[in-house]
Amino acid sequence: MKFDLLCTDTETQARAGTIVTDHGKIDTPIFMPVGTAGTVKGIHQRELEEDVQAAIILGNTYHLLLRPGLEIIEGAGGLHQFNGWRKPILTDSGGYQVYSLAEKRKITEEGVRFQSHIDGAYHFFSPEYVMDIQKSIGADIIMAFDECTPYPCDYTYAKASMHLTHRWLKRCCERFDATESRYDYQQTLFPIVQGSTYKDLRKASAEQIAAQDREGNAIGGLSVGEPAEMMYEMTALVCDILPKDKPRYLMGVGTPANILENIDLGVDMFDCVMPTRNARNGMLFTTQGIINIRNERWKNDFSAIDETLGGYVSTAYSRAYLRHLIVNKEMLGAMIASIHNLTFYLWLVRQARQQIIEGSFKKWKTRMVAQVMQRL
Repeated sequence: MKFDLLCTDTETQARAGTIVTDHGKIDTPIFMPVGTAGTVKGIHQRELEEDVQAAIILGNTYHLLLRPGLEIIEGAGGLHQFNGWRKPILTDSGGYQVYSLAEKRKITEEGVRFQSHIDGAYHFFSPEYVMDIQKSIGADIIMAFDECTPYPCDYTYAKASMHLTHRWLKRCCERFDATESRYDYQQTLFPIVQGSTYKDLRKASAEQIAAQDREGNAIGGLSVGEPAEMMYEMTALVCDILPKDKPRYLMGVGTPANILENIDLGVDMFDCVMPTRNARNGMLFTTQGIINIRNERWKNDFSAIDETLGGYVSTAYSRAYLRHLIVNKEMLGAMIASIHNLTFYLWLVRQARQQIIEGSFKKWKTRMVAQVMQRL
């Protein structure tokens, strides 16, 4: 993987760059649609590429291990061959899922023993096994195995957890470097900064992660319930430490405002289930603000979902029609809303990139944060 930093905004830390993998180029800043089980819910790969214009999607180690399982994915020749997505894929290590299974897992120095949410069967994730799984899945970018702490989190626990994540990272790096890629393309490992919302822990973790000198770095353990301003404070601190010549990935973030504010602080890569999850419940993100399409006020609104945004889905269907589909729980409604929301998110980061290149990002960002987060 190669990262070229093209320019940095003169008034903020916002950056425009390019990541090149064996499966294609990714212009940054970038938003990555979440395809947990090998699919972005309700969206064809062709629509992801042509309508949404996604450059990279996510898969999840935990979910893909349980279903369909490594034997099937390997038999297909990797996830790219299995799901038909030919562009880059990033896999989350499963650390967040382990965090969410608090009642069904036990963490030790060796790794995590947990019960499947599907059938209750026990599984064990060690840092080494997580590297093996992700190599078998065939992701272009592989995440280190970490522990994601909750918010709020006791300082003593956060510190112990951070050090455990660092020890696991050492084992991840050793296993990753000692084994070949399973397929005929290069794979890359990103370490993850932890430390909850404690400045000294975040600083120590960022320094430890930067010292690994991997090809990219991630920031985890945020967007787990802490106030937005606290998230920004931690992100700013970490971005000041992580190397400028490597991409920075803020995991699981977030709202359009979160994304714009964190681009301002120097983050390059984002992912979140929000655009698709909220879409299925009738919440639309548009260039003018947020719409709850279930509201009665849209019943007779025959204007396009978002004329300014462009794209087939956002201009071909009216708000009244989409409301009709969503209220009646028609599958097409969730599909249209999901494609629209992802189209908006990708439009937003492309606009941010253009503003950074043109030197007008700060003023544009201030206006857009207020505009896209207002309720219509």
